[in-house]
Amino acid sequence: MMAYRIVGNVIELNCCKYAFGCKEFLQHSRSMTTSKRVQDRSEKKRVHDLEIVTEKWKIISKVLFLMEVLKKEPEQIISVRSLDQYRRQINLPKPHKMSDFIRKSPKLFDLYKDQKGVLWCGMTKEAEDLVAEEERLLEQHSDKAAEHVTRLIMMSVDKRLPLDKIAHFRRDFGLPYDFRTSWVKKYPQHFRVVESEDEIEYLELVSWNPAWAVTELEKKANGANGDIPPTPGLLSLPFPLKFPPNFKKVYRYGGKIDHFQKREYLSPYADARGFKAGSLEFDKRAVAIMHEVLSFTIEKRLVTDHLTHFRWELVMPQKLMRLLLKHFGIFYVSERGKRFSVFLTEAYDGVELIEKCPLILWKEKVQKLIGYRGRKRKIETFEDLTDMEDTSLFEMESENENFDEELERGEVIDGLGDGLLADNVEMDVGEICNAYKDNKPS
Repeated sequence: MMAYRIVGNVIELNCCKYAFGCKEFLQHSRSMTTSKRVQDRSEKKRVHDLEIVTEKWKIISKVLFLMEVLKKEPEQIISVRSLDQYRRQINLPKPHKMSDFIRKSPKLFDLYKDQKGVLWCGMTKEAEDLVAEEERLLEQHSDKAAEHVTRLIMMSVDKRLPLDKIAHFRRDFGLPYDFRTSWVKKYPQHFRVVESEDEIEYLELVSWNPAWAVTELEKKANGANGDIPPTPGLLSLPFPLKFPPNFKKVYRYGGKIDHFQKREYLSPYADARGFKAGSLEFDKRAVAIMHEVLSFTIEKRLVTDHLTHFRWELVMPQKLMRLLLKHFGIFYVSERGKRFSVFLTEAYDGVELIEKCPLILWKEKVQKLIGYRGRKRKIETFEDLTDMEDTSLFEMESENENFDEELERGEVIDGLGDGLLADNVEMDVGEICNAYKDNKPS
């Protein structure tokens, strides 16, 4: 027996356990639904090169997180037992061993046992040098990061943004580790920290800079010496498009794409109060905002969750993911892992970022040191620590309670929640690239 009713374009069924043909009918009913999920995209719309990029940064993000943890420790070492509290951040569920994860990068991390048999983790000399180099690069990048944060605030409706939400962009914008405590106070001419009545901290704009109220698209179109409009207004600049070479359906949508490209839209820096949601102009302005924000990031890539956090402040549609998927060619959404990533397609040539800032080149240095192909190395016992006066080091777990607030709150840094590197999988990016090449559709 079978009962059904039609709700919209979906057929709801109550099938008896022994109903004949129920399975076939269910399959037919599913085909009548329309889905906008990322996983339902055609295989031919998948950009394999950008999937490789996603996989590479998934791995390095876990390693960078561990380096951050060690950096915050008083002696830059921590017991492996204490690292268990960060399993969720690096997405390493039990029974996978933390020590096995650390062993996969012997050029970056050392494992030692003390006289009591407690296993400890520290950084190699090469890793310590890389940490010092990153600090110098972050300091050099600080002014540019301040510009991008200021421009992000300038795009907001109330010209202020919650500090917690900006913190999600810390690595993406190249902000330093002391972003909350010290860095936000270094640029009083641009922004200041204010607290609302409900005790939420905001970063508020201090002064409007007309030279910064110009989009990256305008800069490319008009050149460095282009005229700066007195106030942001309507724009009609087309967005650069880049489709996969095997995607053959562009001609079907050529008219719609051309119409979209020619349509005027409000500048991301213009006042959008009262702007009607759902209109074609509203959606194109949202595309312009996402294009601008992605242009600010050092990798021209973001976790989609971080963009959706700003829907209200930046006046963007509720269904932001649908808009990203609709404008395939401007953006590319990778579904690898638990958290999706969105790319600015124009910024990549294959798997390579076209313009690499020093922080990206630094990440690539770290990337080259990840991976291990030999046998498991015997864990040494470090005798030199027995000469230290403070023997409580061996007995304590991490006592630094004022650890970086992002780690305290369990926030995932730069896609840390994406996927799991299996315990018996070697972290070799070359193998990942070859696997994708082998699976490319012919």
